[in-house]
Amino acid sequence: MPIRCEIVSQDRLVYEGDADIVVLPGSDGEMGILPHHSPLLTTLKFGVVKVRTKDREEIFTVAGGVAEVQPDVVTILADAAENVEEIDIARAEAARMRAEEYLAQGTPQDTDSYLKLEAALRRSNLRLDAVKRFRRIATKQTRFNDSE
Repeated sequence: MPIRCEIVSQDRLVYEGDADIVVLPGSDGEMGILPHHSPLLTTLKFGVVKVRTKDREEIFTVAGGVAEVQPDVVTILADAAENVEEIDIARAEAARMRAEEYLAQGTPQDTDSYLKLEAALRRSNLRLDAVKRFRRIATKQTRFNDSE
């Protein structure tokens, strides 16, 4: 019997379906959630969520949030979430370059601006790393670029 998985970002439902196992980037480390898991609530760090069934595995990036686990459902409320197959590489690279340029100009005076820039850099690096590691289409391109 599978466990239901729902991944929700601030602006949309990213994924909804059954899974044999859901692997989460919990704040205390990676955790695997199987059907009939004990209830728990955990915060999420920036990382990758893997939703596996017998036939396939889907990979999502999450930029923080919380996960609620019940015996029959895992609900992930992410600050930002995206399927690895949907990541726009050019947009992620542009975001990383923008954040690096702003940070190179010096530390912003107010803490909120600095934290936003740091989070943007972490998120773009996460997205690019996830594409390199998990995207099926980019495998050949990534191996070519890594050998340069």
